[in-house]
Amino acid sequence: MARLPVLTAEGLRHALLVACEHAQRVRAELNRINVFPVPDGDTGTNFALTLAAVAEHLRRDRSVTVGAVAQRTAEAAVLGARGNCGLIFSQFLLGFAQAVRDKARLRAAEIGPALRAAVRHVYAALDRPVEGTMLTVLREVAEEAERVRLRDLQQLLPRLLDRARDALRRTPELLPVLRRAGVVDAGAKGVVHFLEGLVAAVAGDPLRSLAEVPSVPEELAASPLAVTAVDFAEAASPYRFCTEIVVESNALPSEEEVRQRLRDRGDSLVVAVVGGMLKVHIHTDAPEEVLTELRALGRVVAHKAEDMGAQHATVRRAATARRTVAVVADSGCDLPEAALRTHGIRLVPLQLVYPDRTLRDRVDIDPEEFIGRLLAGDHPSTSQPPPAAFQEAFTAAAVEAETIVAVLIARALSGTYDAAKAVLRHAPPPVPVHLVDSRGASLAEGFLALRAAELAEAGWDPTAIVAELHRLRDHTGLFFSVDVFDYLLASGRVSRGRAWLGKTLDIKPILGLDSTGRIVPLARVRHRRNVLPKMLELLDRSLPRGASRLRMGILHVAAPEMAEAAAEELRRRYAPDDLLVVPAAAVLATHVGPGAWGIVYQVVDGERDRQGRA
Repeated sequence: MARLPVLTAEGLRHALLVACEHAQRVRAELNRINVFPVPDGDTGTNFALTLAAVAEHLRRDRSVTVGAVAQRTAEAAVLGARGNCGLIFSQFLLGFAQAVRDKARLRAAEIGPALRAAVRHVYAALDRPVEGTMLTVLREVAEEAERVRLRDLQQLLPRLLDRARDALRRTPELLPVLRRAGVVDAGAKGVVHFLEGLVAAVAGDPLRSLAEVPSVPEELAASPLAVTAVDFAEAASPYRFCTEIVVESNALPSEEEVRQRLRDRGDSLVVAVVGGMLKVHIHTDAPEEVLTELRALGRVVAHKAEDMGAQHATVRRAATARRTVAVVADSGCDLPEAALRTHGIRLVPLQLVYPDRTLRDRVDIDPEEFIGRLLAGDHPSTSQPPPAAFQEAFTAAAVEAETIVAVLIARALSGTYDAAKAVLRHAPPPVPVHLVDSRGASLAEGFLALRAAELAEAGWDPTAIVAELHRLRDHTGLFFSVDVFDYLLASGRVSRGRAWLGKTLDIKPILGLDSTGRIVPLARVRHRRNVLPKMLELLDRSLPRGASRLRMGILHVAAPEMAEAAAEELRRRYAPDDLLVVPAAAVLATHVGPGAWGIVYQVVDGERDRQGRA
């Protein structure tokens, strides 16, 4: 075998890409053994998504020096990092990039010092470093590189992999929670798989190498769903919400200053500053307080707070109850967070495309922020979710259930259904997926997803659930009205002449959806005060007499007073079993504008309970 004393920019890019793609394949395995710092079953997903962000960048990168490849890789990792493990690993990559920033090529003998610098950087980035995690594996790999001082990468990297596997084997000795669960650390195991990819790439034939070399020693194989063996109350972190926030500013404080600000707010604190962007990960009981603290540092461009207790309960429920069907919807469904969490419905975020960035609906931007931007004249276009978003949701749902029912926004309104269909054709998840065109939007879609979850909980099989949803589509309706024509005009849904005439005469159109989900005009009135009476008239015509179970909802765009007035009237006239009042999803609000509001109904009568049971 020829010696390989030097790594070029192209060689580093290729090796990193192979490593990222290889490590992503063990997502489910890492999720099963994720018990530290919290047994929430998502380390594999978070590590895979972090590496997916890096891989996406590497495929486009054309840097000609090792230093530039490493720096851009680290930046992609920091900005794409998910979860505690993702941000810690991105900090390691950032430290490595800083150590080799001036290198055109990297000699094998220089790797040891660079890894040592990367380890120092990642330890310094953490408020409370914990051994028995990926930190231990990274540190021991760096120590081995400096100890052996080999000048051939094809000899050096396999030695580092052997040391990494040995460190992984010993992680239960350092963390009691791992020993009790009978597993190794999930994040540490992810790093070992990443190193396997590097070794295979440097060997010159990654596909053959990865096929021939066992991933990890057999004794380190994961036990099925070990995460369920640990109670959430036993978690190393006593805090409930895994919070991640990204802030943009030209005058960001240092990482240490940010750590000082947030140290008393929680634990598992990781802070990264790169390229005018600050990214924070923290486990806390007060995510809103952390968000308020960071808003003072610049513009918050993304934030999320995941309930780790609920995540653990979901994974445990899947293992103990052998859930048959999981439900997935897109973010246009307008179901409130409480309903989603109660029924375990997963969301695929649609996209809002601004001139300077693309934001994921209900992930990177919440309704309050969106309305503020809309009122300020910041008007985005909308887009269906990318394939990776479907893959993430389907893969996560597949861990919980044997089958997935995905209820999606009307095919006539969006390419979301076709995009999901393409994903299933080219990259199917490990369980069957049934796609349902809701032929609706907002709560007209959401109520179908909610009903699907209820039927799944009642033990219905997936085929019967889909059949019932098809029946319910014909008993679900949406009426809505816009207050101004500017947004319909901007989206091309009304002509300039009609918009001018409507504004001049104060005409308020009342719109609905036809049997395919297309927007159609139903009526028009003059003046805002006449909209509600006309909608109620349309509703009276649509509802069957004597409906025994009725679900209703109000959606609105910055029109809470109108929504509450309508809700009060619905309660008085129809006494629905359920009544939700929600802000309209950003993907709908961007087309109808402030002041728009609507009524959704679903007649649930007629379900064939006994016939549908699994």
